Amino acid sequence: MKDFSKILRYAKPYSKGIAFAFLCLTVTSVITLALPLMVRNMINVVVVEKNAVALNTLTLDIIGVIAFQMVFGITQNYILGFVGNRMTADFRMDLFNHIQSLSLRFFQERRVGEIISRMSNDISVIQKALVSIPVAVLRQSITLVGGLAIVFYLNWKLSGLILIVLPPLMLFARIFGKRLRTLAGQVQDQLARTMVVLEEVFSSIKVVKSYNREEYEKKRFEEGIEAAFDAEVKKVKVSAFFGPFVLFLTFLVSALLVWYGGRQVMAGTTTPGELAAFFLYAIIIAGPIGTFVRLYTQVQESLGAVRRVYEILETRPLIVDPENPVAFDKVEGGIEFDHVSFGYNKDTPILKDVSLQVRPGEQVALVGPSGAGKSTVIQLVHRFFDVDEGAIRVDGHDIRDTELKTFLNHVALVPQETLLFGGTIRENILYGKLDATDEELDQAARFANAYDFIKDLDQGYDTVVGEKGVKLSGGERQRIAIARALLKNPKILILDEATSSLDNQSETLIQDALENLMQDRTTLIIAHRLSTVHNADRIVVLDKGRVVETGNHKELMANEDLYYKLYTLRAFEDPVPVENEVP
Repeated sequence: MKDFSKILRYAKPYSKGIAFAFLCLTVTSVITLALPLMVRNMINVVVVEKNAVALNTLTLDIIGVIAFQMVFGITQNYILGFVGNRMTADFRMDLFNHIQSLSLRFFQERRVGEIISRMSNDISVIQKALVSIPVAVLRQSITLVGGLAIVFYLNWKLSGLILIVLPPLMLFARIFGKRLRTLAGQVQDQLARTMVVLEEVFSSIKVVKSYNREEYEKKRFEEGIEAAFDAEVKKVKVSAFFGPFVLFLTFLVSALLVWYGGRQVMAGTTTPGELAAFFLYAIIIAGPIGTFVRLYTQVQESLGAVRRVYEILETRPLIVDPENPVAFDKVEGGIEFDHVSFGYNKDTPILKDVSLQVRPGEQVALVGPSGAGKSTVIQLVHRFFDVDEGAIRVDGHDIRDTELKTFLNHVALVPQETLLFGGTIRENILYGKLDATDEELDQAARFANAYDFIKDLDQGYDTVVGEKGVKLSGGERQRIAIARALLKNPKILILDEATSSLDNQSETLIQDALENLMQDRTTLIIAHRLSTVHNADRIVVLDKGRVVETGNHKELMANEDLYYKLYTLRAFEDPVPVENEVP
């Protein structure tokens, strides 16, 4: 229950509403306890007194009490339903915000499908617990305690029969509850693995279809579903026992009550109304006992979900702001790598003692063989990771001393694989500046050479681009990404070979757009096609995590070292792929 109390803290903002709902719940529970006594009086009036006037009065009283109970029940159900769903929504938002705050390493170590499963399947289990368990515990507690008190008052001898059912139920609840928690965890884990398959297939559907792997993926998904089904069946086998077992004990005790109570009626030691009332109370008390058993199993299931979710919530971001961060209001754009070493795994360094200075407004290209560390340099400048040794400074400030949000306001990335959201062109461009005016939007689109093709679309800026921009060509997607970066207006620009997979016409348009984007900005360019870096102010050549050459194109070609070898080799190996247009 300690783990479950972590979730209940979300109820604190709604404590007044919950208190009123629990008051309503208490009223309805007390009325439920009073009804058998009213039924007792009716039976005695009919069987013993045979008083028609009293019968009419008691009937109207019962109808009025039931109507009163209905009003309070509706109020209680609405408030608790609203609060339960509101708490779940708050919890989901906290989880989403926390996941967004985690460092890039977290996303590299976990698959997207697993994270989605935690936010959907596990929280759905928690939601049921939030809405049903606290309400049921209070209602059944009032019913059980009140019912036991009344039956002891009515007939303490008959009460002993009811108490016989408690020990075996408590024993079985403890044994099977632990087993159910284990099985419920296995079900949720298997569903998470199945969600991973689902996410991978849908996000890579082009590859699946290109390689005719529908049947393979169907089999993979079926195996996951069948494994989840098998785990669910094991859980059902255990949970299916509880209902019939509780029902058996309930009817067993009820039969004994009727037998023993009937003998007391025949002996004249009790009235028919008292026997009927006692029998109704026995049923009322059996309900909470069975419910507590089921609640115990639900709590065990939800505890597994809570622990899986809190495993994520208790993961701390690796990139955090210092206690007194430097807030970057203005950035000139000077970048310094001071003896930087870094590795994604401590035992495998990617960068080794890299020192490099980039002046404000300078355009610097990073080139080198595959695995040389070019992309890692970009990751570190973006502060997706922190260096293991040395320091990276911007305008003389160690970026680990800065406020991350204000620092990133001055950095923009145009990646090799353009990432667009599935909404409209307008939404994708405005991602660079959410409050931009229409004039600013148009200007960014024009500078990115995207304005003309956008206006030719039927819906213009309101055209939906589809998942990852699938409805647009590669060149169109890239120009929208450039417009987005222009709207952000950063001082530090990072280009990850933004023209590597385009045809000649698109490349010309984008090179022109990039020239507009790079004006008056410090620019780091990752270059895979060396023909694109001729105009860079400086070229930095990396090899095996170290800087091995620096200079402009002419100087490096004259050195006839690694850059010369790479350039002359790739001059013959730089095919220009034909862009795949989407029909």
